[in-house]
Amino acid sequence: MQLLIAKSPIRLSWTHYRIILQESSKEARDWYEEEAAREMWSTRTLQRNVSSQYYHRLLQSQDKAAVHDEMHALTAPTQDKLEYLKNPVIAEFLGFKNNTSYTESDLEQSIIDHLIPFLMEMGKGFALVDRQKHIHTEKEDYYIDLVFYNYNLRCFVLIDLKTTKLRHQDVGQMDMYVRMYDELMLPQGHNPTIGLLLCADTDADVAHYSVLNGNDQLFAAKYLTYMPTSEELRREIEQQKEFFRLQQGKD
Repeated sequence: MQLLIAKSPIRLSWTHYRIILQESSKEARDWYEEEAAREMWSTRTLQRNVSSQYYHRLLQSQDKAAVHDEMHALTAPTQDKLEYLKNPVIAEFLGFKNNTSYTESDLEQSIIDHLIPFLMEMGKGFALVDRQKHIHTEKEDYYIDLVFYNYNLRCFVLIDLKTTKLRHQDVGQMDMYVRMYDELMLPQGHNPTIGLLLCADTDADVAHYSVLNGNDQLFAAKYLTYMPTSEELRREIEQQKEFFRLQQGKD
């Protein structure tokens, strides 16, 4: 995997490269790598295309347009926010691995230093707008860790980074940030702002009993600073699917 990355000028996340290496053909690996970078495929989209043999079907088909249109239909932008908010976020490229002594400032700086892989992991349509966004009111000054914009959802996405398990205080703070941003900062013509709490771990009670429940502007997700095994990743995905279900108020 290191050799593949070293030879390539394209910067993808480790998760992308792990998926690409499932393909035995070098020509196919090179093609998937280029397309993933050019089209900003999420790891979910890349895995679907590799598993469905998209490259080989495109190569062998006499009707390449039909195969191409099929893929685009499966990956076409939707207005479902959960299609763009991954949980868990696999961020092994940040370099922390099993180290738990890093601070929120360290986490933010590492995201900035590895911005392209982070955007690739987040999925299609994200662009960085600002960091430590300053909002001034008559009484206080507030700073939002990261502000992104998603062009498919046509909205700003505020990200608050937490190196601890999700707490109800964090949810209340993000709820306030979203309300302030919509009232004080949001330009006309954009959809309501989304707030995303990116935490070291999630909490089912907070999802169920806090204002996260049933709120389509507030979300929380877990990040991993290491590459899990296939079984670990499967368990994490199932756990976080249940967490998202609780956030949506689906008992």
